Amino acid sequence: MANDIFLSRHIGPREHELAKMLGVIGVESSDQLIQETIPNKIRLHNDLELPEGVSEFEYLMQIKKIASKNLIYRSYIGMGYYNTILPFVIQRNILENPSWYTSYTPYQAEISQGRLEALLNYQTMITDLTGLPIANASLLDEATAAAEAMIMLHNLRTRNQVKTNANVFLVDSSVFPQTIEVMRTRAEALDIELEVIDCNKFIFSDKVFGVLVQYPNADGEILDYSQLAAQAHAAEVNVVAVADILLSALWRAYGIRWSACCILCNTR
Repeated sequence: MANDIFLSRHIGPREHELAKMLGVIGVESSDQLIQETIPNKIRLHNDLELPEGVSEFEYLMQIKKIASKNLIYRSYIGMGYYNTILPFVIQRNILENPSWYTSYTPYQAEISQGRLEALLNYQTMITDLTGLPIANASLLDEATAAAEAMIMLHNLRTRNQVKTNANVFLVDSSVFPQTIEVMRTRAEALDIELEVIDCNKFIFSDKVFGVLVQYPNADGEILDYSQLAAQAHAAEVNVVAVADILLSALWRAYGIRWSACCILCNTR
């Protein structure tokens, strides 16, 4: 049967199929469909001015020529946008390791397998640096991950916290502003009351279900949150720490134990 042929199943629509679809819609041609669907004032009425095609090599040369015009300046933005040094051995053997996608055949499944292996390596590194029993990967940016952590803690409230409608989430005022703004947006939709104050002024009332701190914070400070975490846990309040992964390589030397905390590690 024709349906058993690959081309018949995957390529189309054919002329008779197109005519049938247009008939159901009530138009005579694809052009008429476009004219009646897309406003005339936003349609382009002349052909695109596209240059002649070029080879891959020629294209790469053009891109390099354009890229050579970039000027690199020292960044003073801060707020998490820090310059870092990427060792070539890490770049080549981790980020550009061809074994992630050429170990088998270049099908999507094998590429996905390589991506999963890379994520597993990342999660293993996170557990080693933080001492946590479990790690996740593949979240989006730091701000979105912080919002997801807030929502997770809201869903993990104790029975008593649910009964008392504990809906307050405390955020240190020294957390990056872009993170706070994303959390505000997500909190509003879920009826979570976000309180942004100095972490030294946190009060763990029965309405608080979680807190979030960061190191280094927006002021570049590296604070010891051990006592704060202990007080929070004593009040059955969970703690989220937004951590710079490079600093985490040294932070254990300060004696900080994050075993009962949720860590968001930023590779930047």
